[in-house]
Amino acid sequence: MKSEHGSALAATAGFTDPTSLYVHIPFCGSRCHYCDFTTFVAPRSVMDGYVEDLKRELAMVSSLTSKPLRTVFFGGGTPTALDSEQLALVLSAVTEAFDVEPTAEWTVEANPGTVNEEKLSVLRERGVNRLSFGAQTFEDRLLLAIGRSHDSETIESSVQLAQSRGFTRINLDLMFGLPEQSLDDVREALNRVVQLGVHHVSAYWLKVEPGTPFHQWREAGLLPLPGEDAEADMYHLVRETLKQAGFHHYEVSNFATEGEMAEHNLVYWRNEPYLAAGVGAHGYVNGTRYENHRVLQRYSADLMKGTRPVLETNQVDAHEAMEDTMMLGLRLSEGVSKRRFLKRHGKSMEAVFGEAIDWGLRNSLLTWDQDSIRLTDRAWPIANVVFEKFVE
Repeated sequence: MKSEHGSALAATAGFTDPTSLYVHIPFCGSRCHYCDFTTFVAPRSVMDGYVEDLKRELAMVSSLTSKPLRTVFFGGGTPTALDSEQLALVLSAVTEAFDVEPTAEWTVEANPGTVNEEKLSVLRERGVNRLSFGAQTFEDRLLLAIGRSHDSETIESSVQLAQSRGFTRINLDLMFGLPEQSLDDVREALNRVVQLGVHHVSAYWLKVEPGTPFHQWREAGLLPLPGEDAEADMYHLVRETLKQAGFHHYEVSNFATEGEMAEHNLVYWRNEPYLAAGVGAHGYVNGTRYENHRVLQRYSADLMKGTRPVLETNQVDAHEAMEDTMMLGLRLSEGVSKRRFLKRHGKSMEAVFGEAIDWGLRNSLLTWDQDSIRLTDRAWPIANVVFEKFVE
């Protein structure tokens, strides 16, 4: 196992046992043109083997906490690429390995068209109470252009089927800044989302990652992106439309109606510890971030030997932990609390980041809200400019 250590001064303040678990399901029916996640197109036999590997790893990872889980999140890939039997085995493996609070939030990501009545029944019976559908856009020409395997009608039918089976907590992922996407395309997607009656929306800028087809096409001058000004207009439209529809803009890319914030993702943004299992999964425990093997064969081989499949670890030193708390926490509309910062890190926020905070206040990009520092309204579209000031 390769290990990368920070300074000898570890971020020891505020260590608590994790109460959140991320499980990575890497399988997809096809690979999207923008995707750089750890995903594979694989036959049933490989999926069966992966389910058995996950059961082994979950049993190992459970020893890292003494507390019951409050959130469980299955991401991918496409978790619902597994069939109902495989889903049942993986979900049961979590409850066999861990204590789970009766009111825990269980989220499963799904692509439209990959759920049916049988799968939804399995999910409900084993505690899943939240679904996240990767819609991305409601324009069929754009779905085809980005390599999605569903159409807009399938988005609606999948959401409506889930709603009819008792799922009230549903998120839809949207993307903007797509090739040849217009402001009207974004407006149409938002209108369709509101009509579907979902209570959470994640709206992301397209980020062109190295190693993807989109990156190759952009380098060759073959990717007609809208441009920064158009993307800024799209983001403004997303914010205003969803706020008018009763959504609270609680994180840079996330919107929710009352009581519908993603509890699992709040763990990340509040820089709290979490467990992770699965090929390529990232966890954060006792001040150490870890990443599992990204190659299925390596991942499986370690588990067959009875060892955790960790590729790399990084012990987070005290200053890096404080930077993470600021950068992640400022993504939230609630901002970063002075009191919580002091309790966790043993230093005042102003003593460590006074210069960056003063810069943000002078430029009307940060504001104090009683105990907390947070982004101003004008800072949301350029939030990365603010985050950079808190990193050495």
